[in-house]
Amino acid sequence: MTPEMNTAVKSGRAQQEKTSSDVILEVKDLKKHFPIKTGILQRTTGVIKAVDGAHFSVKRGETIGIVGESGCGKSTTGRTIIRLYEPTEGKIIYKGNDISHLKEKEMRSSIRRDIQMIFQDPFASLNPRKTLGSILYEPFKVHNLHSEKERQEKIESLLEIVGLDGSFKSRYPHEFSGGQRQRIGIARALTTQPELIIADEPVSALDVSIQAQIINLMEDLQEEFGLTYVFISHDLSVVRHIADTVGVMYLGNMMELAPKEDLYREPLHPYTRALLSAVPVPRQKGVKTREKVVLKGDLPSPSNPPSGCVFHTRCPEAMEECKKVVPAFEEKKSGHYVACHLYK
Repeated sequence: MTPEMNTAVKSGRAQQEKTSSDVILEVKDLKKHFPIKTGILQRTTGVIKAVDGAHFSVKRGETIGIVGESGCGKSTTGRTIIRLYEPTEGKIIYKGNDISHLKEKEMRSSIRRDIQMIFQDPFASLNPRKTLGSILYEPFKVHNLHSEKERQEKIESLLEIVGLDGSFKSRYPHEFSGGQRQRIGIARALTTQPELIIADEPVSALDVSIQAQIINLMEDLQEEFGLTYVFISHDLSVVRHIADTVGVMYLGNMMELAPKEDLYREPLHPYTRALLSAVPVPRQKGVKTREKVVLKGDLPSPSNPPSGCVFHTRCPEAMEECKKVVPAFEEKKSGHYVACHLYK
């Protein structure tokens, strides 16, 4: 590691210790709707409510896990936070500043360096025509960081930090395995020394043994550089390992949000209970296993979500009120939020 990197690490640790209780990111009633266009004139005939009410916050140096079924809006939430998608409604507050509608020029000058993203597919997110050196060089050039000599030194240093040989910078992405490519994606995210990283299912495309290596690497980097993660995944076991707080989404809505131990020990929302009951756990003598909850029916379309609580069509505890009234997302216990009529 170069002297500059060491200085950055120490600075990151000091900053983390100094402001460990600070909220670095707040997402308030975030919505992202995509228009449905039909006909020759491409008239808007409806909307797909990909995200229709996401609420959470994350403190500096911590990890929030966002979980749910495929199509629930997890990835769209992550991409909207980093402004790859423009939010339809709601607020994205980063370090006390509302960045929901900043122009791209303002985003690049003040936010892009601080917030980076690790994508799900480690091959599709890397340019196959560029060497590793070129891929890692690009953020330095875009943000005008460091001298030419320092850039080359930092490229090798970054590769070594994520567990790859610095000499690999002359190779192309197709010469690496999936796990190695994801390490390259992580290295690219670290180039601008960010404070917040959005990790969009970073291990779902990898073998189980490789998943553990990548998760351990991310935890080590978080401790070393004082990083904050928004970790998006459908795998509740992975999220339990890495997250401090867990948010559960369904059909674009945040259904439950709680500290990890509280949510896994005593889930309040019927949907969360159903998700946790599907996680395989080894049988232990004298320990009662969680009762399995089977959800009936298919996931409704986000272009035509159910009235009232969006989960009522599949909820085993649905009441008449659930069909008509949207439940408020409220704190029911200390730090434990849920959107459900069962807890009025």
